[in-house]
Amino acid sequence: MAQAMKLRRAGGSISATLPKDMAGRLKLEAGDTVFAIETERGILITPYDPETEEALAIAGKIARKYRGALRELAK
Repeated sequence: MAQAMKLRRAGGSISATLPKDMAGRLKLEAGDTVFAIETERGILITPYDPETEEALAIAGKIARKYRGALRELAK
């Protein structure tokens, strides 16, 4: 769901405030870290670290490939 946000000056930066209902649905609180990612369509603001997502995807591929060996090591 798209919602408009007003940009404000905060020191030498520009900040955007998330609407309370959106922050609640996403379980975001003051002090949480979010990531702003530039895309071809604009800016994506997400609580998910893209580097962590990539690392988890790689780990999943490795776990599938070496499933048997990992089961033996777990014994």
